[in-house]
Amino acid sequence: MKLTSPKGKLSVTLLMGGVGRERRISLQSGRSVEEALRSEGVDVTAADVGPDKLGVLDKAGVDVFFVALHGEFGEDGGIQRILQRRGLAYTGSGPAASRLAFDKIAARQAFAEAGVETPPAVEFEPACGCADLLRRLADMRGPYVVKPRRQGSSVGVSMASSPAEALAAAKEVSAAFGDCFIEKFIAGREITAGILGDRVLPLIEVRTEGSFYDYRAKYRDPRTRYLFDTVIDGGLLSRIKSAAMECFNAVGLRHVARVDFIVTEDGRVFVLEVNSIPGLTAHSLLPKAAAKVGISMGGLCMTLVAAALDSSRLSVGGGG
Repeated sequence: MKLTSPKGKLSVTLLMGGVGRERRISLQSGRSVEEALRSEGVDVTAADVGPDKLGVLDKAGVDVFFVALHGEFGEDGGIQRILQRRGLAYTGSGPAASRLAFDKIAARQAFAEAGVETPPAVEFEPACGCADLLRRLADMRGPYVVKPRRQGSSVGVSMASSPAEALAAAKEVSAAFGDCFIEKFIAGREITAGILGDRVLPLIEVRTEGSFYDYRAKYRDPRTRYLFDTVIDGGLLSRIKSAAMECFNAVGLRHVARVDFIVTEDGRVFVLEVNSIPGLTAHSLLPKAAAKVGISMGGLCMTLVAAALDSSRLSVGGGG
């Protein structure tokens, strides 16, 4: 994809790094994006940024800011709020949608209102009586997954087999990450759907050697497999893709996302979460899905740059 600037060569400033626990993954995504954009002939400036390190936003002549920040400050709407306030063109979703997608509890509510099923869950409140929580967990029936409310890349996620174990894990997660919740573990196939613009990319089934797709399985275990064309039932395939787009729209996202599902043996589709800034590393799922339909890493990044330019023009013109 060839894009030009009124000044000649297109200028993109890449924002990566950040301050959260996903900093290392963000730097990997950033390096991949930088290489891809350079291969497309773009003038790229890569910047390791944070809330107190934003001088690069003052650089003149930048056409687009490419946001490759994962987790805190990147996916929670922090950087987007600043970019929006300054009237700068940037890739990905706006501040409100980013904040909603990053808040797993609020996002679950949006999914439910859109008619997409989510696993049963209870919020962990440190001040709540343990007996009441244990009773609710027993009624929900395990196993359980304990998750921070606002983290990505499976950071802080753990499994528990009993209400007592889930409660103990929730106390640890709460101490380390703040708000958390306990979700019923749903056995089934882990399916992820990448979204690029208004298009759902080919589905990927993730098969791990462990009990679920945790941080280790994502980034460290070479045995994790990523498979295409495993959903062969046309009706099920259509329902998963439709649910992915419904989740995308329910949260108000734009440009790109990845939606993660569990599909049970009897064909029920449960959404787990939506990621507003999917990983763009060498082993990330969105680039794999794009490549399946012939979109190179360079093509993927340029599609996002073009979307940012279009959104900026709509905003300036009062249409978005």
